[in-house]
Amino acid sequence: MKTLLVIGRRIVSALPSIVGVVIVTFLLARALPGDPAAYYAGSSATPESIADIRSRLGLDKPLVFQFVDYVEKIAEGDLGTSLSSGQPVLNDLATRLPASMELTTAALIFALAIGLPLGLLAAVKQGSLADHLCRIIVTVGAAFPTFFVALVLVFIFYYKLDWAPQPLGRLDEIYFSAPDPVTGFYLVDTLIAGDLEAFRGALSQIVLPAISLGLFALAPIARITRASMLAALSSDFCRTARAMGLSKPRILIGYALRNAMLPIVNVLGMVFSFLLGANVLVEQVFAWPGIGAYAVNAVIASDYAAVQGFVLVMAILYVLLNLAVDLVATAIDPRVRYDG
Repeated sequence: MKTLLVIGRRIVSALPSIVGVVIVTFLLARALPGDPAAYYAGSSATPESIADIRSRLGLDKPLVFQFVDYVEKIAEGDLGTSLSSGQPVLNDLATRLPASMELTTAALIFALAIGLPLGLLAAVKQGSLADHLCRIIVTVGAAFPTFFVALVLVFIFYYKLDWAPQPLGRLDEIYFSAPDPVTGFYLVDTLIAGDLEAFRGALSQIVLPAISLGLFALAPIARITRASMLAALSSDFCRTARAMGLSKPRILIGYALRNAMLPIVNVLGMVFSFLLGANVLVEQVFAWPGIGAYAVNAVIASDYAAVQGFVLVMAILYVLLNLAVDLVATAIDPRVRYDG
């Protein structure tokens, strides 16, 4: 019951932020250069046809009335229709969101698999060559933009070495068939379907974009792991455990890492949020059909409904992600279980 109250409190506290996102997004979308009515009408349209389209889209109304119409549609679960695709924005986002979530999750797993051991090693071997080497690696990894790393990886592993497949999306559908959507994650759905060949094809497609995106997340994960582990290892309970003669692995894993997990989980939430927004350029490089590429095309086309829908969905995802991080944190550390 208390957990439900905490969840409700978190959701209520996030409502003002979502309202602010709706207002700011609406205003910024109208500030985009270009005329969506002219884009929709085409290059051969006459001023009369453009005016007619603007009237049918409701763009000739004052901003206040446009905003009221927009809020009423949101309340009905209608995010509008995309001028670019001609489909409801909600359908477009629902179709593309699993691709972005799969890429972001794969990038976070890659960053965790390398950043967590690096941070542990740097903390255990503080001041050693390994410590300095770890800090150099994570600093260099975070120094380059994700799109630059993506282009370099494509150039080396696809163009030069021919080890990677063509960067043409989630699956090369010339050789493989897309699995029936169950979770929306190709790596999971291909296993559910028992299609190991398609699984290997999907895995080969996601490796380079996941590395490109995950390299940037290495630095914060490794740094917070190192700092948290140093604080835990220097604490009284770890000194007492060493004095009692407990083994080093038990002290590291059972005591130090367990108590260091709370700040690590908190930073993982921020990193995941960042990766979900930062995958825009990576999706462009690898032709990944996610919501990032969808948002870029919407901005270029001054597609108000698509831009507003994208930002609103991302804001809701961030709220849900922060809620999940809070719940995991309370499960790790009972001292903060019902705080806030």
